[in-house]
Amino acid sequence: MQREHNFRGLALAVSASLVLAACAWQPTMDDPEMVERVRAPEGGEEPRGLQVYPLRNPAVQELEQAAEAARKAGDLERAESLLERALRIEARDPELLQNMAELQLARGQWEQAENYAERSWELGPQVGDICRRNWQAMALARERNGQVVQAEQARERARVCPLEPPERF
Repeated sequence: MQREHNFRGLALAVSASLVLAACAWQPTMDDPEMVERVRAPEGGEEPRGLQVYPLRNPAVQELEQAAEAARKAGDLERAESLLERALRIEARDPELLQNMAELQLARGQWEQAENYAERSWELGPQVGDICRRNWQAMALARERNGQVVQAEQARERARVCPLEPPERF
């Protein structure tokens, strides 16, 4: 009886320790090259096919450039803050949403990264480089979440994003 009681106490202590450790865990920059992995075209080629770029608000462009500089300097919190400010101005900008998805990947926030990339795809042109980046980000987020089949499906979707313009162009 005493032995069973000690075992339960030990099991309870271990469980409590695991719960506390899980609560204290904060995702960190898992892969400093995560953004580049999303942005790099397959095979190292330049983006090909039809590209669609919306007109941009100059204030949003400035914030986006500052966020990119902060990200490259390793200041992910500042980069996120700047992108959030830009999204308050242009909440439906697919490029901003994708940049936030890539930043969340770099921070190890897989679910948020997938959500931003999915929203970017829904609001974006659904063709070209932004489409490929959307699906590549979703694939990486799903892979890191252990969703191997869904990650491969996202990679397949990324491969069909390029849309060749008509021959006359």
